[in-house]
Amino acid sequence: MRAPEPNRGGDRVKGHARRIAIDISSSVRRLSVSRARVREAAVAVLKAERATDAMVSITFVGRAAMSELNRRYLGHHGPTDVISFGLGRLGKRGAVIGDVYICADIARENARRQVVPPGEELLRLVIHGTLHVLGHDHPTGDGRTASPMWRRQERILARVV
Repeated sequence: MRAPEPNRGGDRVKGHARRIAIDISSSVRRLSVSRARVREAAVAVLKAERATDAMVSITFVGRAAMSELNRRYLGHHGPTDVISFGLGRLGKRGAVIGDVYICADIARENARRQVVPPGEELLRLVIHGTLHVLGHDHPTGDGRTASPMWRRQERILARVV
């Protein structure tokens, strides 16, 4: 497993320095998308949502690790595609902090079922998880893909694929 790679870029928006750190790690041997593309997708969400100060970790895990996270923190059985933890802000105006866990195996299955490239599905989950970190939510079931969050996710995805 490689050490997380912080985003050391000094992006500037409207004259203000952006302090965005995206740490990416993986316990999965092979991902169908580069770390640079993962970082690009997460930063695209933060920019779209005007989050100028953020620390987000994105971790790709296997089926067993995701099942354990799902059981321990959500009380659900089995793996899921993405779990996010929005940890809030450091102080009133501090950085948005959050963790996103993505199951590469489930992402591959989703991609096959939806007939999309696996890399596109992984980027969709990066965007989805990052939106959750920022406090967005959606209904479960049939209303999920018609929700404002889903539409926002797909607009951002269209910009990065």
